[in-house]
Amino acid sequence: MLNGEARWGYWCECWTEDFYGQGGLELRASFDAYSAPQADRWVAVALRTISPAFDPDASAQAWEWLYDGRIDTRRALLRSEPCTVSVTIDSTRIIWTIRPVIFLALAHRQGTELPACAYDFKPHTGRSNQPPRCG
Repeated sequence: MLNGEARWGYWCECWTEDFYGQGGLELRASFDAYSAPQADRWVAVALRTISPAFDPDASAQAWEWLYDGRIDTRRALLRSEPCTVSVTIDSTRIIWTIRPVIFLALAHRQGTELPACAYDFKPHTGRSNQPPRCG
C-alpha cells in the first residue's frame, strides 16, 4: 500500500547484548510507533511480560522504569529526544531504543505482496543499464 505523506513517529528497537559471548549486539525486534505513548507502551508491555523471569536485581530495574522512568521517557520523546531503556540479567543486557523519525511514504513494511515489477529484476548480466519499469 502506498501512501502520499511523510509522517512523524518513533522507531523502536529491542537489542540484546551478551557480555561473555562473541555475538555482540543482536536486534531482536523493531516496531514503528506513531505517538510517544505508543512507543513507550511497547517497552512497558515487553517489560511487564518478561519481568517475572528476571532475577531480583533485574526485576527492580524493570519496575523502577515502569513506575518512575517511564514518565521521563515520555517527556523526552515529546521533546523529540531519543531514549534508551535497559535491563541487565546475569550476563545479558536487554536494550530498548526509541528514536523520533519521519516515516516516508513508501510501501507499508508489513505488506506481504510486492509490486508486480519487483519480479522483473534479474541479476545484472552487463547487457543493459536500463532497470525494469514499474508502472
